[in-house]
Amino acid sequence: MTKAASTRLTILQKAFELVYRNGYQATSVDDIIATTKLTKGAFFYHFKSKDEMGLAMINEVMYPGMYEVLVKPLENTNNPVKDIYSMMKHLLLTAPFFDVKYGCPAVNLVEEMAPLNDKFKHALNMLLEQWQQAIKLCLTKGVEDGKIKNTTNPGFVAVYITAGYGGVRNMGKLQGTEVYKMYLKEFKNYLEGLR
Repeated sequence: MTKAASTRLTILQKAFELVYRNGYQATSVDDIIATTKLTKGAFFYHFKSKDEMGLAMINEVMYPGMYEVLVKPLENTNNPVKDIYSMMKHLLLTAPFFDVKYGCPAVNLVEEMAPLNDKFKHALNMLLEQWQQAIKLCLTKGVEDGKIKNTTNPGFVAVYITAGYGGVRNMGKLQGTEVYKMYLKEFKNYLEGLR
């Protein structure tokens, strides 16, 4: 990796950490610069504006990280109920980059920026649609293999699962991991009902 590419990645990673803890609007370019120990010139060499940096953060930091925990576990599945449940359990209880008190970085950005910025809305929606598509494909394969009821609508189930995730992540900010455990128990029952 070149020095310029390394500097760019450092800016994006530090920005992600700050935005996750403090929110996008509350995080200034000066805050990001202070944590990277770079100059303002170095920041603006890589990004024309804070919003350009924010979009790069979504595309270059959040997408790859979320892909690993949301999409990859559902690829080549032979047991959709087990694999979807395991993906959600890992996401809520053991994924290392989530902190219960801060919720989900993507959900937070959707709430904060989607109503205000169409480019952010589009980038975040692409992430959501990628996850929903992975769930849908996993369930469609399950229907084809006879492991999921053929009356199941995989697209509707994908929306239901992702909406539930967003809600429980926000509840976790108030009620901690206990609410995740309750949610997972009912989530498992719901998934079993798809067999």
